[in-house]
Amino acid sequence: MKAMVLRRTANLAQHRAPLEYCEIPAPTAKEGEVRLRVLTCGVCHTELDEIEGRTPPPRFPVVPGHQIVGLVDQRGPGTGRFAIGDRVGVAWIHSACRTCAFCSSERENLCGSFKATGRDVNGGYAQFVTVPEAFAYPIPARFTDVQAAPLLCAGAIGYRSVRLVELQGKQTLGLFGFGASAHLVLKMVCYRYPQIRVAVFARNPRERQFALELGAVWSGDIGARPPELLEGIIDTTPVWQPVVNALKCLKPAGRLVINAIRKEEGDKQALRDLKYSEHLWMEKEIKSVANVTRHDVHEFLKLADAMALQSVTQTYRLENANEALMELKEGRIRGAKVLRVDESAT
Repeated sequence: MKAMVLRRTANLAQHRAPLEYCEIPAPTAKEGEVRLRVLTCGVCHTELDEIEGRTPPPRFPVVPGHQIVGLVDQRGPGTGRFAIGDRVGVAWIHSACRTCAFCSSERENLCGSFKATGRDVNGGYAQFVTVPEAFAYPIPARFTDVQAAPLLCAGAIGYRSVRLVELQGKQTLGLFGFGASAHLVLKMVCYRYPQIRVAVFARNPRERQFALELGAVWSGDIGARPPELLEGIIDTTPVWQPVVNALKCLKPAGRLVINAIRKEEGDKQALRDLKYSEHLWMEKEIKSVANVTRHDVHEFLKLADAMALQSVTQTYRLENANEALMELKEGRIRGAKVLRVDESAT
């Protein structure tokens, strides 16, 4: 099968094509697994973290990609939830032990045996992928293959972030960064919590204008101060400085939710700028988002179906994955980037 393969970590400033387009053996569905013929796969900032070594794969080579939409084309022994030809999705959570205290309380994201799709096991930058049947999700019929892909991570992790920020009533939510996840969060909040106002902070003026078009009440640069302090903030950026800026914008008892698996470590000045009295005093909270659970994905897909959520996308051929990744690295973003792996994909 054709696949985009990562053979070693690389600095994207020096290596602009870290993935190799090549032929590798197709996987076979094992006990409890289904195999998918991949139709589309979303491109996520986490792939940059894998490539550049901030969250490195445990072994190489590896096929990245964890926002996968495909058709079941093979079933291993002990499966039966899906039929051949069913369209299903795969998210960042590839598997967990399913027996520990975290798994037993629907918190598989914290399981010590958590495995990530496209990092710990091969992912969707390929024509075929396997996944435990229990960690695959039916895709609502209303979504095209391209529209569905970003829902599986950008949407699901955004849904978890909104849950964790715990806003209620007529309050204001801040979004730091405005890429694939944040643009879906804005749409979700406008639909589900119409009384909540959303302020967006982004470096790129085009992203700030895009946020206003989607329903934000205010937008400004990452370092700007909004017209009013905020009850909650979700940070989706890959760097530290926005965290420090976000804490300045929180009301007393406000909560900052950091929606990032890793932060780039180069900006040490931002950490030196952190002052207890200015940024953390008055019972402000910081909470990280660790992966997603199966419950998050199931619940978000139902919500997305109910609200007919339409993700804004840019599409690329599988062999052009390096181009999509470099645009993501350089901040050339409008909505979500999606690889069209199969020519039949809608």
